[in-house]
Amino acid sequence: MIIGLTGGIGSGKSTVAKVFELIGCAVFYSDDVAKDIYFDKDIKPKVIALLGNEAYISAIEINKKHISSKIFSDTILLHKLNEIIHPAVINRFKEFKELHKGTLIVKETALLFEAKLEAQVDKIVLVAAKDELRIARVMERDGLSREEVIQKMKAQLPQDEKILRSDEIIYNNEEDFLITQVIAVYDKFKNA
Repeated sequence: MIIGLTGGIGSGKSTVAKVFELIGCAVFYSDDVAKDIYFDKDIKPKVIALLGNEAYISAIEINKKHISSKIFSDTILLHKLNEIIHPAVINRFKEFKELHKGTLIVKETALLFEAKLEAQVDKIVLVAAKDELRIARVMERDGLSREEVIQKMKAQLPQDEKILRSDEIIYNNEEDFLITQVIAVYDKFKNA
């Protein structure tokens, strides 16, 4: 079974993914794979053509601030970048699935709905948190202003809509026990 694990920026989906990994799931970290793909010899020239040389800080580091400033203020650019990166991520995921047959696989991806990846997974688990908590987390983690975080949030599908389209919700709101919720979801799906 493949679980699609998603959540808006600052929801804590990476933390939840680590818990799934600790309890025995094979976790495919789409965002990390996507960052690696930026340096693929066939992908890098396309990114530069779309976003300019400023998209790269060095041979091993992308310029997240530059890329974000471009794509989160221009939905057409965001769509074009996704058309470059996502097919390569999909191919890597196919390879990952082959390596982990018979294991509960968690595909962690921020843009599961936005990139229309629902058909690639059997169940969807959403990590949700209050907007103000998400904003505070991202401001602290990424050193962004409140306005920059809100702009990124607006580029994603609203959390309320994601809730309606998900099979399970894990609330990472610092009120409910996170590990207990993850284990409950794991127990529900491991023998399904």
